[in-house]
Amino acid sequence: MPLIMGMSMLLACQMLGELVTRGLTLPVPGPVIGMVILLAALIVRGKVPSSLRMTGEGLLRYLTLLFVPAGVGLMVHGALIGADLLSIAVTLVGSTAMTLAVTAWVLSYLQRRGEGKADGEDGA
Repeated sequence: MPLIMGMSMLLACQMLGELVTRGLTLPVPGPVIGMVILLAALIVRGKVPSSLRMTGEGLLRYLTLLFVPAGVGLMVHGALIGADLLSIAVTLVGSTAMTLAVTAWVLSYLQRRGEGKADGEDGA
């Protein structure tokens, strides 16, 4: 029964995300909005329900199976990928570099902000 409750919560959040995405015609996938809804609900609640924890752990056990279709796609469409290899490589390197730069900037910002709060608390 707990697994059914946990899966129901996940599917309900995904459905809400789809409704929001389609209702507001957002260029974001519904499951992504659903994850944001789930995160907000968990923050408001303050803890993860045991049924959701059990379901999540069960899904994570089989996460590697989700990579099988991608691997098969790479093998089947190798010639097509090879034709656009340069643009794919440039995109991968560029997006990785941008992700690293933004992550470094956010970390630096949060560290400076955290140091400012710590200094302000000592003076109070």
